[in-house]
Amino acid sequence: MGQEYRRTTTTVSLINYHFVFCPRYRRKVLVSQVEARFKELVQELCQKNDWLIVAMEVMPDHVHLFLNVLPTDSPADVMAKLKGTTSRCLRQEFKHLEHLPSLWTRSYFVSTAGNVSSETIQRYVEEQKKRG
Repeated sequence: MGQEYRRTTTTVSLINYHFVFCPRYRRKVLVSQVEARFKELVQELCQKNDWLIVAMEVMPDHVHLFLNVLPTDSPADVMAKLKGTTSRCLRQEFKHLEHLPSLWTRSYFVSTAGNVSSETIQRYVEEQKKRG
């Protein structure tokens, strides 16, 4: 993948999160115009929050989202903003979704990923003391 490190005035980072989340009751609602609008909303939110979309795949009953974020953004904050905004907008715009109290389940999967494996980092940290 070979991503670049992101720099701010105080940090250098490479933080990638893989998210998977589902509509309530695993309903197959992410199709046609709903899917297209969902993708637009995600792109707008990512631009606004300085998150980079590495990959996005929308299935009828779940979403895979691979994002690069800055250290100031926790996975819980990312999910809260994404789910909250997309749920509100999609339920307002699509009448067949407006009866749902919320579009998404409260749960989600998140995993971290970067350019370097955990084993490589562990070896590097363990070698520091020996460098003297």
